[in-house]
Amino acid sequence: MQESIKQYKRIRDKVDTLSGKLEAEHQKHLSCKMGCDLCCMDYSILPLEYYSIRDALKARNLVPELPSVNKPGSCVFLKDHKCTIYDERPVICRTHGLPLLFMGEDDNWELSACELNFNNFDFADFTNENTFPQDRINSELFMANETFVQEFDEKKYDEFDLIPIRILAEEIKTK
Repeated sequence: MQESIKQYKRIRDKVDTLSGKLEAEHQKHLSCKMGCDLCCMDYSILPLEYYSIRDALKARNLVPELPSVNKPGSCVFLKDHKCTIYDERPVICRTHGLPLLFMGEDDNWELSACELNFNNFDFADFTNENTFPQDRINSELFMANETFVQEFDEKKYDEFDLIPIRILAEEIKTK
């Protein structure tokens, strides 16, 4: 199980490195900044991410300050337009605002890009080199999670299970 957590952290580091490269490359188009939280939603994450984040917060003895009221559908860790678990945020949160390339339901490559960022951009200019390879990262994450759930004794999960991140906030509040 510890090896799965280490693998997750390596994936997360890879995401951060690639995101940093893409942020620098697309800097003139990115308008993401403190206070822009339209992407901060009540996501569900894999058990591997959930327990890695939970354990990291516990290890740092960090109990994030949560808002007393939250907009429906927004992330419970969003307070005053800032992420209270920023250093430990899930992989999906680390890619927000960037152009994401993924395989669509009809087996065609699709591109997702924040319309607030890329509003004066020719989408034909996106390539494999200047977009985030969402499927490749998700595959790595899924495989690490698959190993994690097989070795995890605290609770039984299926490899396809997702845990709403708001559950983490509830768990932290009760500790």
